[in-house]
Amino acid sequence: MKLVTYDIAGRRGIGALKNDAVIDLTAAGLPASMRELIAGGAALLQSAARIEKPVLPLKGLHLLAPVPDPQKVVAIGLNYMDHCREQNVAVPTKPLVFAKFPSSIIGPEAPIYYDPALTNQVDWEAELGVIIGKRARNVKRAEALSYVFGYTPLNDVSARDLQFGDKQWVRGKSLDTFCPFGPAITTADEIPDPQKLHIYSRVNGMTMQDSSTSEMIFPVDELVAFLSNAFTLEPGDVIATGTPNGVGVFRTPKVFLQNGDRVEIEIENLGVLLNPVVTTA
Repeated sequence: MKLVTYDIAGRRGIGALKNDAVIDLTAAGLPASMRELIAGGAALLQSAARIEKPVLPLKGLHLLAPVPDPQKVVAIGLNYMDHCREQNVAVPTKPLVFAKFPSSIIGPEAPIYYDPALTNQVDWEAELGVIIGKRARNVKRAEALSYVFGYTPLNDVSARDLQFGDKQWVRGKSLDTFCPFGPAITTADEIPDPQKLHIYSRVNGMTMQDSSTSEMIFPVDELVAFLSNAFTLEPGDVIATGTPNGVGVFRTPKVFLQNGDRVEIEIENLGVLLNPVVTTA
């Protein structure tokens, strides 16, 4: 099942995406919040799967990030072998963890804004987003995937001048609008192996990243176990699992996002996330 959060005429709800339509789960009696649906567990998800109407046309719906209000977004750096190779850096021996503030979240089609007076090195990063399905603390790796609710395309937008100038990553990766994800969550039952997904990014139709989640150094199950042994993961929390090679800062010459650009993140079986880029004064 592919689940979305929508807004229509000021009413927010959740739905199941079916071709060019959305089954309105909220109008059928389910919660208006994706976090509530996730926290409801398997029984609530099974109820959602049985609902067939009412149906809303997808055209005209304003889709938000599937989880607009997670408690936290946990991100992983240097987690693809090909990304390490393009930088000529050592492969990490344990996950490199940082945070993206939830205030950076936007959904599909929403603009990525940046102020050129603050940064002029804005970069893209195609990532597999992992949505946590139940409270996870001290989870064993063998059980870790049972704590995953689903997966979504995510763009870890990064202001490289701030990231490298600060010598830490949070500010440069947490500017407002710097965490687009969606358009939908694909539930985990439809993705038997998250390490076998093709992952792409495109800027203005040109392919920039073309890789596979098989290149991950620390796979999803290891990340969930590692993170949950440090802090509690809550239903609806998002893990941004790292990006493959092909980002702008390591190209020759370097390439950064400009006003009017259109960025697409595509992951096999999960859909395409599209966001325009807009500069502000």
